[in-house]
Amino acid sequence: IGTGSYTIIAQTAAEMLGVPLAHVEVKLGDSDFPVSAGSGGQFGANSATAGVYAACVKLREQAVARLGLAGEAEFVDGAVRVAGRSLPLAQAARDGELVAEDVIEFGDLAKKNQLSTFGAHFVEVAVDAVTGETRVRRMLAVCAAGRILNPKAARSQVIGSMTMGVGGALMEHLVVDQRMGFFANHDMATYEVPVHADIPHQEVIFLDEEDEYSSPMKAKGVGELGLCGVAAAVANAIYNATGVRVREYPVTLDKLLDKLPPV
Repeated sequence: IGTGSYTIIAQTAAEMLGVPLAHVEVKLGDSDFPVSAGSGGQFGANSATAGVYAACVKLREQAVARLGLAGEAEFVDGAVRVAGRSLPLAQAARDGELVAEDVIEFGDLAKKNQLSTFGAHFVEVAVDAVTGETRVRRMLAVCAAGRILNPKAARSQVIGSMTMGVGGALMEHLVVDQRMGFFANHDMATYEVPVHADIPHQEVIFLDEEDEYSSPMKAKGVGELGLCGVAAAVANAIYNATGVRVREYPVTLDKLLDKLPPV
C-alpha cells in the first residue's frame, strides 16, 4: 500500500540469504499466502520482517543440510561457507526447491517490557497579526524507533505523517449537514488538504538505537510516530505566537480573529 513493505521484506531475505536484493521477489496480498500482520498500528514492518527472518533461518538450515555441510554457516555473496568450504547457494536447489515457513509470536512480551516508540515534534509558525492567517515555517521530528530498517523509506513515511499533521491542525474538517444527514464536503474539491505550498522545510532525526526485545530485527515502527503530536505542536506554536489557545481542530481563522491582540 505504499509503506515500503516490499522493500524491507526483500532486504531482510537478501541479508539473511546473502544474495543481491534484485534476486529476491516479494509477493503480498494473496489469501493463499501465510497470514501476516498487515500495515497499521506501527506493527507492520517489524512483524513482517521478523516472520521473514524466522522463515529464512529454517531455509538456511535446509540449504546447509542439502549441501552436505555441517557447522556454523555463513551466507555471503550467493554462497554458503562452512569451515573453510564454500558452495553456491543455488546448488542447494538443484534437486528441487526449498520451502520454509515459520512464525513470530509476541506472547507475553508486552507484559514484561515497554515496547513503545518515542518521539518529539517541533514546529515554527508565523501568524499574520491582522488576518490571523497561519503559515508553518519549519518542522522537525526526532524519533526513537529501534533499528531503522530503511532510512530513506522511514524518512519518507515520517515527513508524510508530518504533512498529514499540518492538514489536521489547520484545514481538514468534515462538515456534516445535520438537517439532511450527509457530508457537505465529501470530495477533494471541497475537503481541504495540504499542498506543496503549505509544507515548509521538514527535517527528521532518527536516534541511533536497537531494541533487543522487540524482535530479531531489533526494530519497532515509525508510522504513527511521525503523526502523533504534530497537530498539537502546531497549535502550541500558534499559542506561543498569538497568546490564543485553540483546543479544537482545525485551527481556522474564525477561532483566532476575535481573540487576537490589538495591532
